[in-house]
Amino acid sequence: MKKTIITVVGKDTVGIIAKVCTYLADNQVNILDITQTILDGYFNMMMITDASACEKTTGEIAEELNALGEEIGVNIRCQHEDIFNKMHRI
Repeated sequence: MKKTIITVVGKDTVGIIAKVCTYLADNQVNILDITQTILDGYFNMMMITDASACEKTTGEIAEELNALGEEIGVNIRCQHEDIFNKMHRI
């Protein structure tokens, strides 16, 4: 399994979840777990996904999600699970 961690942060607007999930579905990336919250008008979402069926590399997915984030006004980060775990280990 090729797990990736995707985070989305920014000012809340209509359609953030729909646009991110549409991108993932179009690229055969399965959402394994998802959490989202809105605090004082700021949107925060974290997803654990399985990109095994996706033909793109994690880097390509990350670049495209970053571009999508710029388009919709949020910051989207996508990291391979191993990199995410190492970066957030104390």
